[in-house]
Amino acid sequence: MYLVTPDPGHGVVAAPCAPQDLTAETEQALTAREFTWENSTEAYVRPTPADEATSTAAAVPAELRTKGHYVIAPAAVALAQLPA
Repeated sequence: MYLVTPDPGHGVVAAPCAPQDLTAETEQALTAREFTWENSTEAYVRPTPADEATSTAAAVPAELRTKGHYVIAPAAVALAQLPA
C-alpha cells in the first residue's frame, strides 16, 4: 500500500506502507516519473511546484495500482483523477 499526497515541504510524496511494497517494478515506475528515494522520510519524493502538486500526485495512484498496490490519496488527489 502507498500513500500518495502533495506535501508542502517535498512537492509530492509516495510513501510505502511496508518493505514488501518496495518492488523493483514500482521503483522503476516512480523513478521514471522523477521521484527519488529519501531515507529520512522513507518515501519517494518529487519536488514539484505547489500549483502542480495535486495534478502530479493524481497521475501516480493509477500507475501504482497497475503494479498491484493499494493506494491512499487525499480527496483532492482522488477528484483530480476524474475525467473532466
